[in-house]
Amino acid sequence: MKKSNLKSTLQKLHKEAIRARKNAYSPYSNYKVGAALLTEKGFIFSGCNVENASYGGTICAERSAVFSAISSQGKLTIKEICVVTNSKQPWPPCGFCRQVLQEFADKNTRIYLANEKKVTSSYTMAELLPEAFGPKNLL
Repeated sequence: MKKSNLKSTLQKLHKEAIRARKNAYSPYSNYKVGAALLTEKGFIFSGCNVENASYGGTICAERSAVFSAISSQGKLTIKEICVVTNSKQPWPPCGFCRQVLQEFADKNTRIYLANEKKVTSSYTMAELLPEAFGPKNLL
């Protein structure tokens, strides 16, 4: 957990996601992903993908970062998240990750997609998962 106090939070998130990506365990796909998120309290948490031979035991970088944040801080709201891959055109979060992100985000939470060189695109949570299923549906 690192408290963000830099001028450019996005630059810090990008740097932390790149750092996390280096720790990825991906012997089956050889596709390393890192993610770093900013909470409403100004803390940054990161995560990487961790593959497993059973595939179902695999976790994506985005969920790894969220679970790290929850483990350290408890209930939170994600303000921004940056996801770094090694592709020229980075991949967006998978469906599982979108669902987990929206549980701790709001419709304006910003999701940045990047490679190690630059951020290539940006979406709001509402753009990535319109009509999301969430806690309000369980009432």
